[in-house]
Amino acid sequence: MKGVVLVGHGGFDKLEFRTDLPVPTPAAGEVLIRVSAASVNNTDINTRIGWYSKAVTSGTDSGARQGFASAQNDDASWSGVPLVFPRIQGADCCGHIAAVGEGVSPDRIGERVIVRNLLRTYVDYRPFECWTFGSECDGGFAQYTKAPSRETFKVDCDWSDNELATMPCAYSTAEGLLHRANVQAGEHVVITGASGGVGSAAVQLAKRRGAYVTAIAGREKARLLLELGADQVVGRDEDLVANLGKETVNAAIDVAAGPGFPALLDVLKKGGRYAVAGAIAGPLVELDIRTLYLKDLTFFGCTFQEDIVFENLVSYIERGEIRPIVAKTYPLEQIAKAQQEFLSKSIVGKIVLEIPA
Repeated sequence: MKGVVLVGHGGFDKLEFRTDLPVPTPAAGEVLIRVSAASVNNTDINTRIGWYSKAVTSGTDSGARQGFASAQNDDASWSGVPLVFPRIQGADCCGHIAAVGEGVSPDRIGERVIVRNLLRTYVDYRPFECWTFGSECDGGFAQYTKAPSRETFKVDCDWSDNELATMPCAYSTAEGLLHRANVQAGEHVVITGASGGVGSAAVQLAKRRGAYVTAIAGREKARLLLELGADQVVGRDEDLVANLGKETVNAAIDVAAGPGFPALLDVLKKGGRYAVAGAIAGPLVELDIRTLYLKDLTFFGCTFQEDIVFENLVSYIERGEIRPIVAKTYPLEQIAKAQQEFLSKSIVGKIVLEIPA
């Protein structure tokens, strides 16, 4: 089959398009999926460049093209366990079930599905443990992939395969953030990186909950974010406190971290909640611990997701309560160009890779 393999941590040269890859065989409890589309995510790029290594102290952008010389292979995956190469990446997958393993009903063959990107089957559903699809096991950057049947979800909707492929990683991450922070109707939520995949998903999902949304992004993207549902946009280089005032926000949904982190705590009300699932602007931040305890803030680090998060996401899709933005598509063999455009931060929404037939 055709697919892209990651052969090591580093630059775009570590991504190899191949035409001689073996089609996987589904084991007991698994399904074989004919992949039609996958999308580009920070997690795939961060894994490629070794950004998760604690030896890396800068944001994704500084090494996203060539990798990080300082990265240590021993802890360069998101789970802190050395990655096995070659690896077919791709945290997102939309496709059709082509075959089933032992114990799976053949009635599932032909279903259009998406795969939960944080897989719990392979760790026996232990709390706060999971594999990332395309990291600890092969993912969606190939014509075929396999996944646990119980974590492969049929979706009934009128969306295109490209639209569905935007969902698993970005939208479940965003919904996981909002779920952990318990965002409610009428609350004021500030969302960083709002033009990206997770950020734009969080804008839609927070509005679905009835929240008032302040989106932080480049000013040139303000119109599109307002159309997406944001109530107001603050430029990422603007003074957040001057725009919103101190102690005006109930929850901060953060995928950026970096230099803007202290201002997020300043705008949070007493008893406010801060939820984070990324650090594209830099993983090391300055925290005045007095702000944390004197304001009775609650912090949520958000990777693991309760089962209800993905199940809810599928229900939102089927009820037509959200709709993704597909900003651009590329054929799979142009994955390096797709990631370069993703890294330019010039778009709003998701970039999708179309898998060859």
